[in-house]
Amino acid sequence: MGKIIGIDLGTTRSAVASIENGEPKILENSEGERITPSIVAFDDGERLVGKPAKNQMLTNEENTVKSIKRHMGEKHEVELGGEEYTPQQISSMILQKLKNDAEDKLGDDVEKAVITVPAHFDDTQRQATKDAGEIAGLEVERILNEPTAASLAYGLDDEKDQTVLVYDFGGGTFDVTVLEMGDGIYEVQSTEGDNDLGGDDFDQKIVEWVLEKFEEENNIDLSDNEEAMQRIRENAEEAKKELSSRKSTKINIPFIHQEDGETYNIDYELTRSKFEELVNKLIQRTTEPTETAIQDAEIEKAEISEVILVGGTTRVPAVREHVQAITGQEPNKEVSPDEAVAEGAAVQAGSISGEMDDILLLDVAPLSLGVEVKGGLKETLIEKNTTVPAEESKVFTTAQNNQTMVTVNV
Repeated sequence: MGKIIGIDLGTTRSAVASIENGEPKILENSEGERITPSIVAFDDGERLVGKPAKNQMLTNEENTVKSIKRHMGEKHEVELGGEEYTPQQISSMILQKLKNDAEDKLGDDVEKAVITVPAHFDDTQRQATKDAGEIAGLEVERILNEPTAASLAYGLDDEKDQTVLVYDFGGGTFDVTVLEMGDGIYEVQSTEGDNDLGGDDFDQKIVEWVLEKFEEENNIDLSDNEEAMQRIRENAEEAKKELSSRKSTKINIPFIHQEDGETYNIDYELTRSKFEELVNKLIQRTTEPTETAIQDAEIEKAEISEVILVGGTTRVPAVREHVQAITGQEPNKEVSPDEAVAEGAAVQAGSISGEMDDILLLDVAPLSLGVEVKGGLKETLIEKNTTVPAEESKVFTTAQNNQTMVTVNV
């Protein structure tokens, strides 16, 4: 069997990896970087993906799209370069770049991939991801949950039995998964999450703070000024990153607005403590899913062997502190939050292709599965956190006498 690559198709950033000499290895893109921004743009008819697309966002925002992953599985279209595109088509452009970059690095054609998704993605979102892969010219061997992928990367060289909690806080989604692992067997015990919570929301809190502060000082609302908003968003994201290693940062945006012959600038200091105040409620939203995952796994917190942090948002110090407060232990710092998912996908790909020893991966249904019955009610067949594949049967009767047809809504 030919080379199968592992792809982390992220909300804000993506990565691709393959197995080299028995180890997962991140493949650099054509810009020489290990991470590719999940951004697509059209500029004078030319399609740009990744860093080139990000570099021109300020001057070409109307033809640039980011965070399309948040719309996967939805009836949603975006206009780029005068054409309408679905989330699957936009995602396929990102996947195609990752595929092409992998081929350049490997010096060989790549036709198959394992692609990761948030654990809490439903079937429609998973199918949309698979469709995107096929549009990009990839045969999708498996759709793999992101926290599970991270555990594969973590447990590659560790054969001891242990219970691992993966706290996956990315750019657009949050997942937490509890696994039992050891001796090549990875058994998911429970998973929980929030598909509408991520680092993008942290950026937005900073944006709102800047807008409010500017309006208070100047009585000017910048929210309808698209160019100004794009500059503020870019600076908000950069400020968030800087506050992961610094106690304060400057948000300096000259010539943000001109009115009645007067020029306005933004020059604000944002401290880490103020930032933590802005995002505290977002961080607190991860508490209930984490507690639920631990409870559903039927374990005590003291039984957790390791806490693994995945996703760029886990670089925020307040997030790390919150995880430690919930679980009662310091998170593992050996796993790269940005690369572990792609590396784990490569491990799964290597197992499929025969490049690595077989692994037994027992995942669970992230959502309960049932059918609609009379009255619009749901009759559950397979409970959430049931190990898959699973099979269940129930007998149903027709709602009316002499009924000859039935519509089954899953």
